[in-house]
Amino acid sequence: MSAVLRVELRDRIAVLTLDRPERLNAVGSETVDRLTRALDDLRDNDDVRALIVAGAGRAFSAGADLGEIESFTSAGQFRAFVGRLTQAYALLEDFPKPSVAAVHGFAFGGGLELALACDLRVVERGARLGLPEMKLGVLPGAGGTQRLPRLMPPAIAKQMILTGEPIDAERAWQLGLVNELAEPGWALATAEKLAGGLTAGAPLALAAGKRLVDYGLGMDLEAAIAYERETVAVLFTTEDRAEGLKAFRERRPGEFRGV
Repeated sequence: MSAVLRVELRDRIAVLTLDRPERLNAVGSETVDRLTRALDDLRDNDDVRALIVAGAGRAFSAGADLGEIESFTSAGQFRAFVGRLTQAYALLEDFPKPSVAAVHGFAFGGGLELALACDLRVVERGARLGLPEMKLGVLPGAGGTQRLPRLMPPAIAKQMILTGEPIDAERAWQLGLVNELAEPGWALATAEKLAGGLTAGAPLALAAGKRLVDYGLGMDLEAAIAYERETVAVLFTTEDRAEGLKAFRERRPGEFRGV
């Protein structure tokens, strides 16, 4: 992979590391293209059961690449850039394997939007999270105004969006945006431990669990429960379900194959 994004496989976990430390891992078109390609390559890789998204250097990501954006000469170019960014983040959100963002330093703008597209977030104490676009006269354009209020109290999300002011990791954890706080320097290790627990699950059930939560939030309760019932019925017919019950009776970890 290009230097802008490193992909490493670590015991059923794919670690995707933004690798532009000299630009504070600003997300530009090349990063978006590499992220899209990596997700396509990993989607059907049975050796990968979970993803971690991390950043090299001093921070997770400063956001979208302002240098690239300043080179645009029309609204159409900016719209196309935001469209590619949005599509890449949607691929991550819809990825059939669970994902964990390992955040240190800060995650601003498009960097925070990347973390929001992950299923879970591990953030180091003292890190800052924010959507500063309002201070530039624009708004988050890669899902920030929509994902953030679905993951924390809407009034606080609105305050962050309308003021552009960040919050720290501790506050984000109190509000439910962060799943686990890590000590400084330990975001990646903590994320690996969390992701390692996820890899023990049955792949079909993990993918179905993601869909049930994500899609169910957009349904009324009756329809969502019906969707849940049908999904669980399908899982009952899988070999992994039979293996899970057998493993439980034999008091051993299940050996799930995703079938």
